[in-house]
Amino acid sequence: MTARLLYVMDPMCSWCWGFAPVAEALIAQAREAGVQTHLVVGGLRSGNTALDASTRRYILEHWQAVAEATGQAFRFEGAMPEGFVYDTEPACRALVAARDGGEGVWRLLAAIQQAFYEQGVDVTRAPQLVELAEQAGFDRSTFADTFAHPDTRAATAADFTWVQDLGIAGFPTLLAERNGQLALLTNGYQPLERLQPLLGRWLQQAACA
Repeated sequence: MTARLLYVMDPMCSWCWGFAPVAEALIAQAREAGVQTHLVVGGLRSGNTALDASTRRYILEHWQAVAEATGQAFRFEGAMPEGFVYDTEPACRALVAARDGGEGVWRLLAAIQQAFYEQGVDVTRAPQLVELAEQAGFDRSTFADTFAHPDTRAATAADFTWVQDLGIAGFPTLLAERNGQLALLTNGYQPLERLQPLLGRWLQQAACA
């Protein structure tokens, strides 16, 4: 019997930032039961066009709603300044580059989210991502090489395609996989008190299978 969780998300998705404490608790709950979690990046936004004023205003209103619903901290002043290109592929690719690093990928995820949402750091830029990876415990030079490697770009694109082919339309999404069969735990933000019992029942069933 093989079992694991699949956490499908984007580090620059505001609801995923709102879900971060819930995800951390659920991943720990699964780990205590001997079930690991695999991170899948979703590719929320791509492109090379800078945000216009109306789109920026719309996104910031969305951030405000997430902050109110989840209690997560956001820095609104100076966020996404003029000329900012909201392309999430580089941040997603950084996580793919970190996936072979064991628990380091979760440290990098937290660092990217905190840098973007709490500190206003432009995490679409490679130098910033390499700096954050080093802070998360990765060797700077090795990570930079892996981040820029064509295989990492291809693996990131493969994640995006897998998510699209599965029909996942929103993040965060948490899937439970047992012997190749997928079960949906949540598509979209839900509080921990709603998801913890659900995951607990699935873990019990997985242990008995």
